[in-house]
Amino acid sequence: MSGSSSLRGGRPRKFKSEINVVPYIDVMLVLLVIFMVAAPMTNPSVINLPTAGKSTAPPSDYIEIALKPDTSATIRVNGPKSGGAKLQTASNRGDLTQKLQALHAENPDLAVMISGDKDIKYDEVVQVISAAKKLGITRVGLATK
Repeated sequence: MSGSSSLRGGRPRKFKSEINVVPYIDVMLVLLVIFMVAAPMTNPSVINLPTAGKSTAPPSDYIEIALKPDTSATIRVNGPKSGGAKLQTASNRGDLTQKLQALHAENPDLAVMISGDKDIKYDEVVQVISAAKKLGITRVGLATK
């Protein structure tokens, strides 16, 4: 027997020097499946809205619109220059827009403060803000506690 050969075949043994990548592919496929299953579980539409603090001092004269859940609203002009303006009531949003337009025509420099009841829909507040912007009122604010 020769000393350089193995017992079985007579050829010298060669060691494999390449990297075995099959386990890495298996791990990557498992991670891919985990991410594909976990991705639809996250709900991006759930947001945590911040609470608003007092930003700046409100204007001294402004038109206040109080929105109520029964689609009625009360409008009043607040401030020292108002001269005791009477309280107006609007039965629906169209009536509110007409009265707001008349008040804006009388006092074009007055800001509008919208105070909505917390039981009304967000859409109703947005519609009133949109109507005020369409009338040309640039300063529209929301009242908070």
